[in-house]
Amino acid sequence: MDRPFLRADLHVHSKHSRRPSEWVLRKIGAAESYTEPLRLYETARRRGMDLVTITDHNTLGGSLDIAHLPNTFLSEEITTYLPDNGCKLHVLAWNLTEAQHDDITRARDNVCELVDYLLAQGIPHALAHPMFDMNLRLTPGTFEKMLLLFRNFELNGSRDQSQNEVLRAILAGLGPEDMDHLAERHGLAPRMAEPWRKNLTSGSDDHSGLNIARSHTLVRGVADPADTAAFLAALEAGAATPVQVPATPATMAHNLYSIAYQFYRDRLGLERFLSRDLVLRHVDRALTLEEPAPENGLVARLHTLVGGLRAASLRRSRPAALPRVVQREVLELISANPTLAAGLGSRRDKPWEAERGWFEFVDRASEKVLTHFADTILRSVAEGNLFDVFKAIGSAGASYTLLAPYAVAYALFTKDRRFCRTVQGRFAARKGRPAPPAPLAVAHFTDTFGELNGTSASLARQLQAARAHGRELTVVTCRPGEAPAAHPGVRNFAPIGSFELPEYPGLVLNYPPLLKMLDWCYEHGATHIHTATPGPVGLAGLAVARILGLPLHATYHTDFPAYAGALTGDAGMEEGAWRYLSWFMGQCDMVDAPSAQVAAGLAARGVDRARIRVVPRGVDPTLFNPERRNGFLLKTFGVSDEALKLLFVGRVSREKNLPMLAGVFRELCALRGGVHLVVVGGGPYLEEMRAELAGYPATFTGPLHGEELAAAYASADVFVFPSVRDTCGTAVLEALASGLPVVVTDQGGPQDHVQPGRTGLVVPGGEPRHFLRALATLADDPARLPAMRRAARESVRHRSQDRAFLAQWAAYAETALS
Repeated sequence: MDRPFLRADLHVHSKHSRRPSEWVLRKIGAAESYTEPLRLYETARRRGMDLVTITDHNTLGGSLDIAHLPNTFLSEEITTYLPDNGCKLHVLAWNLTEAQHDDITRARDNVCELVDYLLAQGIPHALAHPMFDMNLRLTPGTFEKMLLLFRNFELNGSRDQSQNEVLRAILAGLGPEDMDHLAERHGLAPRMAEPWRKNLTSGSDDHSGLNIARSHTLVRGVADPADTAAFLAALEAGAATPVQVPATPATMAHNLYSIAYQFYRDRLGLERFLSRDLVLRHVDRALTLEEPAPENGLVARLHTLVGGLRAASLRRSRPAALPRVVQREVLELISANPTLAAGLGSRRDKPWEAERGWFEFVDRASEKVLTHFADTILRSVAEGNLFDVFKAIGSAGASYTLLAPYAVAYALFTKDRRFCRTVQGRFAARKGRPAPPAPLAVAHFTDTFGELNGTSASLARQLQAARAHGRELTVVTCRPGEAPAAHPGVRNFAPIGSFELPEYPGLVLNYPPLLKMLDWCYEHGATHIHTATPGPVGLAGLAVARILGLPLHATYHTDFPAYAGALTGDAGMEEGAWRYLSWFMGQCDMVDAPSAQVAAGLAARGVDRARIRVVPRGVDPTLFNPERRNGFLLKTFGVSDEALKLLFVGRVSREKNLPMLAGVFRELCALRGGVHLVVVGGGPYLEEMRAELAGYPATFTGPLHGEELAAAYASADVFVFPSVRDTCGTAVLEALASGLPVVVTDQGGPQDHVQPGRTGLVVPGGEPRHFLRALATLADDPARLPAMRRAARESVRHRSQDRAFLAQWAAYAETALS
């Protein structure tokens, strides 16, 4: 009876090409399966393949091992090179003889000679993964030469689907004039008639035994399932249809784990432990898709008993060594999540569904291990035990090797996407349709979004400007609960752990889920990573940028070394924080400083001056406007309009130098009447400051936002900002835009916003008496305030947040990858 179609998995590997002694040095693209050829054949047949061939690298070994079985033919994958630049290529050749293989071995150093031989012998062949650069020699010009040499091109089952789709689109758009142009450009004659007509095949390119037949080639209407010649003739005639289940970075990573596990299982004889170790049993199931051999009843019960006792002992322990920590955490994870454990297996007819389960397993296991070490590091820092800090950092670094296959996979897939866009743009331009530049998509990593601080407020304004200008900006943060509903464009990840700093109650460091963030940035096509903070989330942003090969920007929002020194009273802690910050900023392609003074300070600390840009902050002059002076403080909080209203807006905390302000205000009240201090904001010093000013004309409004905040600014008379550690002082800009004279110190970035004597006063930061004298001067001369109010407004009239945002976006364009 005729069959409606015939299917073949044309690109599978066996263990014949493995070289265990070179395992550590072998590049990913050359790694082979550790699966026996017979099992590959049986698996392919079980998954519906009518014809099966194994294409080992430069050997017929795998296909010879199954040649005695029905519905097979001899094939290999040939490593060859372009003669002019040494670009490595892989060519699939099917239905060979052993004599032809010997000839191919002699000809394979030159792809042109190889192709000529294959054509002369009538050997069906195709270029495997044509857009995958194996030795950093693949260029758009090299790809164009391949179009002149090959008729058949493979949609590869292990590479990024966008790579395959770009290849499909380019081949479908070729015409006679394109091939004439390429032949003339490269001085290379096409090797076939009608060279613009191309065929597509597909193969699993399986290196692990997990994905056999995931991608394969289908030909309809072939009557005899054993008729290899008819199948290949149909393929050559363009009658084949590629069938694919798209691969992802998770696919490649799953394969890499499997290859490594199968190698060490064979090398170390791990099979004998499968029935006794719960963790190993689940890992084996997920990475080989095999069930352990059954044992007789008595042996099985003994192994179950021993395994249970070992598991119970491990759960009770508190190990310090990395392997034992990993084993314990993974054991607890599997024991507590039966659904996850079940997901590590898969349906035998669709084993690729297991890759997502493995992703979840590795993600959760690595999170538990990294949380353990992050706690150890921060606890040791808090206790001043530096020996334990360095020990834990070393172990934590080793634990990241758990994620190495995912790092490799995401890096390679991103690199492939970038190359494909370049080639696609070149062909579009040739046809007079220049491809538009890829839109920028920025992921802005921050530890503090949603909190009451300048960094959070600045990011909220950037999101608002991004929406107004149609730019793709996403704030990536890590806080318990959902992203704040008031801020669309925020991607919040649930923390995998947290640590509250003992010196600063209420300040919590949340540990981010690195693998989830990496996956999100890849799937959403991030083109730039920007870090607003150098904390755990900032470190995650750095890691993502390095893995995906993306430009990394940073903003120096906060002088956190000075804060660390002030909070701990330890000069060594401040110096250590500076060393860390200098290292972190040194990893970035561009560092934004809010003022020239801050830029000079970073350069003095070792950050490359060429990478530092002074990017002044902007302000919303429509929201913060003198016209909003409407008696808000009187109507809402009962603050007399007759008083000279001194306003502070910001985080109510000691590092803002607010204890000094409280003392100065008490002295001012003793010297002058008719003054009133208004404090807007919340923070750890709020209640203490309220108590220190009990009985004095001081009002604490709590946090204000939007129009209420703007009205509070405009309804005050003088803005006071005593901080000596702020890098910018966004509140100072908002006050100036609202028409308030400001009093700031000569330490930090806020002084750069002030024109002394005209828009405000700048006083020495180390002496409270200078601050007191400045406030007394303004209180004694209220007639000068109207002119200062007008000058304050005028000084920031052109510093809109839109302008600042567009300047920042232009900086992203400067570092955009081609």
